[in-house]
Amino acid sequence: MFEQIAFYFFSAATVVLFLITAFSKNVLYAMSALAAGMVMISGFFFLLDADFLGAVQLIVYVGAVMALYAFGMMFFDATKDVKEKNAPSYLVVLLGGLSALLLVVMFAAPILGSNIEASYPPIEGISNPKSVGLVLFTKYLIPFEVAALMLLVAMIAGIILAGKKMDISLTDIEEDIAISEEEEMSLDEKDGEK
Repeated sequence: MFEQIAFYFFSAATVVLFLITAFSKNVLYAMSALAAGMVMISGFFFLLDADFLGAVQLIVYVGAVMALYAFGMMFFDATKDVKEKNAPSYLVVLLGGLSALLLVVMFAAPILGSNIEASYPPIEGISNPKSVGLVLFTKYLIPFEVAALMLLVAMIAGIILAGKKMDISLTDIEEDIAISEEEEMSLDEKDGEK
């Protein structure tokens, strides 16, 4: 019962947060929703007693999103379009109380319920990371390699796009420098004539 409530909460929260990420016009809201969505995904792993994968999700993905968040804040003036609206205090208290109650229920669920069956039950004497590695590199080897290849292609494409942008910005800077040098020379000639 508790696992079902936690699962539905994590599912709804993840979907809503990723919809906010996809449809938000403000970088600040989109990045905040993306980070919160990644945290909600880690909740699924903790529900399934895969503590290693939950911690990896939190450390790697949420950490990567936070780095992306920092770069987004540096490169875009994300706070200029933010207009704060003060919500009614009763709404804040109600939503905060419901969130706290759901968190208590979710963290109590693994203690109270033990009837979840895994598709790949753990092998005796093997730790969680080892069993993840066994399944990942035997049954799911091809999808794992395809995902690695897609990440490599995305990284190379990002480098190429950043290089093109750098070339354009360097060309603009060189043109600005040439124009300012011409203006200085014309001012010097005018001063010399006087």
